[in-house]
Amino acid sequence: MSRFLRDNSLSVFFGVVFLLALAGQAIAGHIAYNADQIEHHQSAISLGRYLTSSAFGNAVMENWQSEFLQFSLYIAATIWLIQRGSPESKEPGKQGTESDREQGIGGFAGRGAPKPARAGGWKAAIYGNSLLLVMGAIFMLSLFAQSVTGWNVYNDDQIAHHSHAVSWWSYIGTATFWEAALQNWQSEFLAVGSMSVFAIYLRQRGSPESKPVGAPHEATGTEG
Repeated sequence: MSRFLRDNSLSVFFGVVFLLALAGQAIAGHIAYNADQIEHHQSAISLGRYLTSSAFGNAVMENWQSEFLQFSLYIAATIWLIQRGSPESKEPGKQGTESDREQGIGGFAGRGAPKPARAGGWKAAIYGNSLLLVMGAIFMLSLFAQSVTGWNVYNDDQIAHHSHAVSWWSYIGTATFWEAALQNWQSEFLAVGSMSVFAIYLRQRGSPESKPVGAPHEATGTEG
C-alpha cells in the first residue's frame, strides 16, 4: 500500500482534495439554497434532495465543462502553437504531430509500447488522439449537462416570478446561459495563458511544470 501511495501520490492527492471540495460545496450550497428558500417563504429541503437537484448539478457542471475545455484547447493548441521559453511548449520548429518514428508507432514502437501504437494504422490513429478525444467528449457532456440543469433552474425562477417557462433550445440562446459559461471560460484561458508566460521567467525548483532554476529564459520545452 505504501508503494502504491508513493507511486500514485499525485492522483491520490488531487482525488482526495476534489472529494473534500465537492463535499464542502454540497454542504455550503445546501445551506445557501435553504436560506434562499426560507427567504422566499418556501420549504427547506434535505441534503439528499439538494444533491439530486438541478441547482447543485448546474453549479458543478459550470465548473467541470470549463476545466475540460481548458485542457482540450491546451492539448490541441500545443500541437501547432509555440511559446518560446516556456516549458509548456515544444521547441520552435517542432510544431505538428511528428513522424511515426518520432512518435514510436508501428515498426518504430519500442518495448513496452501500448498495443495500439505497435499495431499502427487506424488503431494507432485513434489512440494517438485519444487524450484529446476523451477530454473533448467530457467537455461536451459537461456542457450539455450544464445546459439541462441550468434550463431547469431558469424555468423554476421564471415560474416563481410568474413568467413563462422556455424550451431548452430557447434557454441556450439566452444571455443567462452564456454569461454562466463565459465567466468560467475567460478565467481558464487567463490562467493557462499566464502559466505559459510566467514559466518563461519564473521558476519552481523540483516541479516539471517549471524549467530548472538555472535554465536560460529562452530555453523552450525544458522541464525541471
